[in-house]
Amino acid sequence: MTSTIKQPIQLQADVPFELGGQRLDQVAAQLFDEFSRSRLAAWIKDGRLTVDGAVARPRDTVHAGSKLVLDAEQEAQGEWVAQDIELNIVYEDEHLLVIDKPAGLVVHPAAGHADGTLLNALLHHVPDIVNVPRAGIVHRLDKDTTGLMVVAKTLQAQTNLVEQLQKRTVSRIYECICIGVITAGGTINAPIGRSSSQRQRMAVTDGGKPAISHYRVLERYRSHTHVRVKLETGRTHQIRVHMTHVGYPLVGDPVYAGRFRIPPAASQSLVQSLKEFPRQALHARFLELEHPATGQRMKWESPLPDDLVWLLTLLRQDREAFVG
Repeated sequence: MTSTIKQPIQLQADVPFELGGQRLDQVAAQLFDEFSRSRLAAWIKDGRLTVDGAVARPRDTVHAGSKLVLDAEQEAQGEWVAQDIELNIVYEDEHLLVIDKPAGLVVHPAAGHADGTLLNALLHHVPDIVNVPRAGIVHRLDKDTTGLMVVAKTLQAQTNLVEQLQKRTVSRIYECICIGVITAGGTINAPIGRSSSQRQRMAVTDGGKPAISHYRVLERYRSHTHVRVKLETGRTHQIRVHMTHVGYPLVGDPVYAGRFRIPPAASQSLVQSLKEFPRQALHARFLELEHPATGQRMKWESPLPDDLVWLLTLLRQDREAFVG
């Protein structure tokens, strides 16, 4: 059953000098960036977002110094159903949750995944989270990527965490197993956008959004490398696209990896594990951020999941078998 709880929203902001002369909907999107543009436009049309006490249209120009007042209600977005799905909660207080996501769990309902997602689980665990945009989900992991995610439990925490992500002060560090032997670490600064030929894929493209990944080698094997990647930005499929772009796609990636690579004369167990690895070998290992209420710097670590540990063990045994 979907929740119909509504939470009043009462916010106000003065239009700064640099935004003066722009359209109301554009200014509102920057001053109240915890809400979607479409939601803000609807509130403007309904007279819920006023300019100096007067109702205006989304396209109307606003001047520096004008006061925007938002008096609205936040309610469930979409037919979201609370479901009792087990969560691996690493940390929780009244403001936020940190979750260690397993492989196979979709983060947000979408076509083909109407329920059974992390969002459905959150609605059951924290019913009031229905009143927070996107049920508090401020960043995502792909379905088959494992590891740490932070979720906001309140509107204030959500606003703060989104701001930290935009300012790039949230530290997100991943570990992955790449195909190929990487000689040294480096930085990939390459914009990412939708592939022009396949809309389901992302690609490095001139018209894409800025995307920066810093990577370093943890361990090399005969035909693979264990890599740590720190995200400076958070684009869709960023690590998968960037590592493929520089010639080292992730083991098991069904979209970007292409042909898998088997070390010559490898053991049957390693050959089978590489061929049948069921997902992209990617894990969100470390998460560090400022607590949205206290400002205290907090950090969490998630150990590598069993499937990655096993594959790394086989790769290490393979390398040692051929030393000398």
